[in-house]
Amino acid sequence: MASFVEDLEKQLESFTPTGEVKQVGQVMEVGDGIVTVTGLQKAQMSEVLKFANGVFGLILNLNKDSIGVVVLGDLGGIEVGQMVESTGRLLSVPAGNQLLGRVVDPLGLPLDGKGPIKSTENMPVERIAPGVIERKSVDVPLMTGVKAIDALVPIGRGQRELIIGDRQTGKSTVALQAIMNQKDTGVLSIYVAIGQKASFVAQTVATLEKSGAMANTIVVVAGASSAAALQYLAPYAGTAMGEYFLKNSKDVLIVYDDLSKHAWAYRQMSLLLRRPSGREAYPGDVFYLHSRLLERSCRIDQKYGGGSITALPIIETQAGDISAYIPTNVISITDGQIFLESDLFYAGVRPAINIGNSVSRVGSSAQSKAMKKVAGKLKIELSQYREMAAFAQFASDLDDVTKRTIERGARFTEILKQGSSELLSLGEQVFQIWAVSEGYASKIEKTEVQRWGNALLEHLRTTFPEVLASINNEKVLSDETVSAMKKAVESFQFI
Repeated sequence: MASFVEDLEKQLESFTPTGEVKQVGQVMEVGDGIVTVTGLQKAQMSEVLKFANGVFGLILNLNKDSIGVVVLGDLGGIEVGQMVESTGRLLSVPAGNQLLGRVVDPLGLPLDGKGPIKSTENMPVERIAPGVIERKSVDVPLMTGVKAIDALVPIGRGQRELIIGDRQTGKSTVALQAIMNQKDTGVLSIYVAIGQKASFVAQTVATLEKSGAMANTIVVVAGASSAAALQYLAPYAGTAMGEYFLKNSKDVLIVYDDLSKHAWAYRQMSLLLRRPSGREAYPGDVFYLHSRLLERSCRIDQKYGGGSITALPIIETQAGDISAYIPTNVISITDGQIFLESDLFYAGVRPAINIGNSVSRVGSSAQSKAMKKVAGKLKIELSQYREMAAFAQFASDLDDVTKRTIERGARFTEILKQGSSELLSLGEQVFQIWAVSEGYASKIEKTEVQRWGNALLEHLRTTFPEVLASINNEKVLSDETVSAMKKAVESFQFI
């Protein structure tokens, strides 16, 4: 007995008590993905909490006696009375090259069945956008491979260009073409699917893999069946992943498809959190929702590391109404918009860009000299054509000038049509537009202009490849290049 007491005393003498202080609260109410918690006196906005079943939650409401938490996972195991633990950290997501070529959820967890993602870096989901001093003006083109966009509404690296239009007008197609065109440019891409059907996301990933662009792309998915909290987080998570590459002086293209569903998810959460609703039942801070997201897309001055994030947010309109609440909000935040019109789409104009309502506020600063030279007056000519063509429907007798304008505009419209899988280099775009503007298509039937343009391009690729190489490399139209282009067109026989 004496030896037992001695051993016990020795153990007690060598024992060093350790204590761990934890902030804990209690679940008071559960329902519809929202949990009300009390007892966490030092809680902060956007802090991550851990529930008893291991699921995490995000604080979005700080009330006097309670906090509102959105659950980032399964709500099933959370019950009233359970303890909630504060983690003391703000939400972050994994980032790095390991995510390229992968499909992940907004928390960075893999969805593609290719195994775990071994990332050592984490980026905060919410981050203050770079200041004015760090930014640089947008003057480097981001080519989409789509003639109508690169010529009429050019996009520059670091720009935010809205793609807007009714459902089923080709908005996602335009964005995917832009991503696919970056595969050999060094620009990395992030595609954020918000509230999309799983079948659509699978089809999108298959398209990117087939084109070879998936290797340089991250796909972030919060599908239609995902919780509203995950749909809300998706664009911020995608931007955080892009900011890792920005920090490493790289260029990134990010597509948000689409921010209308993002606003719906936020409205759903806000109403459940009992925030007062305003216009169209959206909470008053819905503008801040998208402005703090899109302001993070910019071009950084070389003194601060360089790099850029170019954003292509997508917004869905109802019956072409761009004056609705969310469309006008996002239009006022972005640097221009590409408006896709249902009537043009159904008339066979693809991409169905409405020239009058589409604009790039960066303008020709984001165009190469070669494109600027051939597309300088193209937008005005097409706008005049659309106006005169509408008028000509009711006029029986037209003067020669009006007839020439309509004929020329119709041929420009035809040459700008492009298939969803057809991407063109700068030289190919410049050559086709130049050929029509110089009048070489004036004797071609309007219905044959597109076929003529494709055949002419094939002739140039096989017979005069040095002309394309010259435009693509030098990005200017020298007198020698123009002379070679004339020679190429004049030697072409259209059958």
